[in-house]
Amino acid sequence: MKLLGKRIEKDGSGSVTVSPEDDEDMWHLYNLIQVGDRVRASGIRRVQNVSTTGSVDSRRVRIKLTLAVTRVNWLPSAAPGAESGTTAGAANAAPASSATVEVSGRVAEENDYVKLGAFHTLAIDANKDVRIEKDAGGWDSVALGRVEESCVPGRGAEVAAIVCGEGTATFCLLSEHMTVVLQRLEVPIPRKISTTSSAHEKGLARFYQSLYTSFLRHVPFSSPSLRAIVIASPGWVRDAVYDYILAEANRTSNKPLLAARNKFIKVHVNSPHVHSLVEALKSPEIATQMKETKFAREGMMLDKFFKMLASDENRAWYGPDHVALAADRGAIGTLLISDELFRASDAAQRKRFVEMVEDVKNKGGEVLIFSSMHESGQQLNQLTGIAAILTFPLDIEVVEAEEREAKEEEERKKAEEEGMQE
Repeated sequence: MKLLGKRIEKDGSGSVTVSPEDDEDMWHLYNLIQVGDRVRASGIRRVQNVSTTGSVDSRRVRIKLTLAVTRVNWLPSAAPGAESGTTAGAANAAPASSATVEVSGRVAEENDYVKLGAFHTLAIDANKDVRIEKDAGGWDSVALGRVEESCVPGRGAEVAAIVCGEGTATFCLLSEHMTVVLQRLEVPIPRKISTTSSAHEKGLARFYQSLYTSFLRHVPFSSPSLRAIVIASPGWVRDAVYDYILAEANRTSNKPLLAARNKFIKVHVNSPHVHSLVEALKSPEIATQMKETKFAREGMMLDKFFKMLASDENRAWYGPDHVALAADRGAIGTLLISDELFRASDAAQRKRFVEMVEDVKNKGGEVLIFSSMHESGQQLNQLTGIAAILTFPLDIEVVEAEEREAKEEEERKKAEEEGMQE
């Protein structure tokens, strides 16, 4: 994402102007815009003019609008459908951005075409300049951190993955904040009835050819930012797919693909579905290469949390109230929190989570903000969206009893003070 302008006051108010470039930037933009913000971007508005004779002239005009935001919607890229083995084209490039952020609200600055207070919806696409204005406290540490992170140059997909089974394959690109499903491939393969079943062999050949064509189209294997190409499957399929890709690269003298052969990693998973990516990323083969990446770290820590929840539940807490109690006692070693919680329409609720993040950091803890666009983030969302690995065990029942006693003591003192005043 390009940072075109930034003006932040000491009280946390101010504006940031950015230009998103891809789907991941659009996801950052969706997380930055909150209800109550003012957003300025270009949009299309239908304008009607009535002549002196009473005739109506209607036309569409592109204008710059500033909206007081009342609703923000995320419209992801069109979901890829299943395809047969008749695909064409083999460009080694990732697809262009097609995600959209819809911002609805009332016009906050009047112009020649739109009256003040009129309702409008802006459809913000990639490569459009967007200015986001927030009131005091709006640009908190989490929002500013996201702006800084999204504008780091040289970002891109770090892992390409093919999750496959016999006759099926799903192509994905994984970046720091998103898992993008590029294509789902399905090729029917007849069952192997006998040892000389030619229909089965022809079906497999069709599947491998279709997979190779799709691989060339979707996987940017020559990109410097791409660290690994993961082929994951149950059984023997991953070995056959890997051998076929390299055999075709040798046959066609595809030098860029042959140069990228060290990026390939074959991993066993239990099912040929996208959710198996979490299992694949936890494998030792990938963990050693990807330990410095954000999403791999998130996956490993979420796995550590679940294991600790099963073996030592007093050091694995989840839920906003319980995690807040652990934070108050300085017990959190690692805080796992979903970006979905920071999109709360209630400003007080968002402020609560921001303060919790800052508190954990100030006390030396690690904070991992999970993206809801990764499988690991979706798993965390199913677990209330927030969890913590504690540095020392705490019994929830004991802590809650202490809180109740402290509250009762506070109420007793308050009642005594009121009695003395009377």
